[in-house]
Amino acid sequence: MMLRSKAFSLLKPIPLMFGQSNLACKCIHPAIASHGHRCHRRSLVDYRQRYKTYSCSAGGRTVSASHTKVMAEDLPGVLIVDIGGTHGVLENLAALLKKHFHLITMKEFLENKKEMSKKIESVFVFECRPTIDRELLESLPNLKVIGNSGVGVDHLDLKMIYNFGVKVTNTPRAVADPTADMAMALMLASARRLVEGCQIAISPDTKCFAVDWLGVEVTRATLGIIGMGSIGYKVAQRARAFNMKILYHNRNRRRKEEEEAVGAHYCEKMEDLLQQSDFVMLVVNLTPETHKLIGKKELGLMKPTATLINISRGAVIDQDALVEALQKKIIRAAALDVTHPEPLPRDHPLLKLNNIIITPHIGTATVQAIRMMAEEAIANMLAVLNGQPIPSEVFPK
Repeated sequence: MMLRSKAFSLLKPIPLMFGQSNLACKCIHPAIASHGHRCHRRSLVDYRQRYKTYSCSAGGRTVSASHTKVMAEDLPGVLIVDIGGTHGVLENLAALLKKHFHLITMKEFLENKKEMSKKIESVFVFECRPTIDRELLESLPNLKVIGNSGVGVDHLDLKMIYNFGVKVTNTPRAVADPTADMAMALMLASARRLVEGCQIAISPDTKCFAVDWLGVEVTRATLGIIGMGSIGYKVAQRARAFNMKILYHNRNRRRKEEEEAVGAHYCEKMEDLLQQSDFVMLVVNLTPETHKLIGKKELGLMKPTATLINISRGAVIDQDALVEALQKKIIRAAALDVTHPEPLPRDHPLLKLNNIIITPHIGTATVQAIRMMAEEAIANMLAVLNGQPIPSEVFPK
């Protein structure tokens, strides 16, 4: 982590040019790093030669320097919702994209569909935008790939997209560490009642601090992780440093050596995990099977001293059942980085409770993670356009 942090502090805008070492790729794309020259030297050279964009020396071979400046029109078109503003792609990420693509905003596309539709070969989905529907797909005859910035793809109709012959990619490597960090932050904040404590400390009405205002400890407590994928496993690695007893429930059991490395114990039945855990962590993808995975029955199985933490998707929890469980003290507390919808209506009952923490879906909202997701998405899209192995393709089930 220190190496990664130091590396990114030194990075200038992503090089991704042949003739330069791609430090960012080595840091964040293990699957790409195994074929690094293929991913960013050979494939990018091939791609840019195909579009007659770059000229310099690479691999001891000198390429004619007659065209040293890349014209945006010579690059493959990528559709984005907008640049800047409330919902647009952040300007620094747009700058990364511009190194490899001709950026076309939705406004530009809608104003000149006939011309722009032919240029667009990829779509960069940032914060679930732009919306990918049948009408859009039908209007983009040359579209080859949708690069999703983030790991969750429940906002994309994968079957419909693949029926159009379009590939979908996501960015699992970039999101795992920051999301696991957020999971630990929520667990600690809820356990020690940090939000309430801050409000008490700064309130003009506070005259003294009550001696009976107490939280609970995370150290040596039992953590139950539901969903032991890459993020869930990184949560377990962090939890081990707190000497927590780690239980997990997953579709597939982890290898014995992986379990032993973090001291995790497999629960074949989710009910067993719920009954034993002091903290229950939800780290699953949203699918028809996980929709309202945690409802009244499951909440009733948890300890009255337990805390529910959700860093997956809001619809994984039956929120009406959660409101009741928190109001009636069926469980101690909840900490949510995700809700359904987002944001919740301002009169939603969850917002009126003092035994819940809600954050605005910020699991990957760090300077480093947002950049790394964009870099990973760019690598994925270029791989598709070059006919190279795709580091992170998502398939319909």
